[in-house]
Amino acid sequence: MGDEITFAKTPATIRELQARVAAAFDRNPLCRDVRFDIVSTPRSGKGTNWTVSMSAIPPNAVWEVSELVADIQDAYTLAA
Repeated sequence: MGDEITFAKTPATIRELQARVAAAFDRNPLCRDVRFDIVSTPRSGKGTNWTVSMSAIPPNAVWEVSELVADIQDAYTLAA
C-alpha cells in the first residue's frame, strides 16, 4: 500500500466552488433541495482547506450528497 497516486488540486475561489457544488447537486434529483455554503477551514493533512456546510438534506440523499462533495474536494483547493 502507500503507492497512492496524488494529483495536484485545482485552485478555485469560493464562488467557483459554490457554482461547482450547486451544479453537481442540481444534476442529481435527490440533491436538488439541499441548501449549502462553502466554508474556509485550516488546511488538513489531506490538503483540504474548505468544506461544505449543508442543511435540509433529504434522508434518501445523504450518501449522494456526501459522495458529490468528496469528489469535488478531491479535485479543488481554495485559492489564496
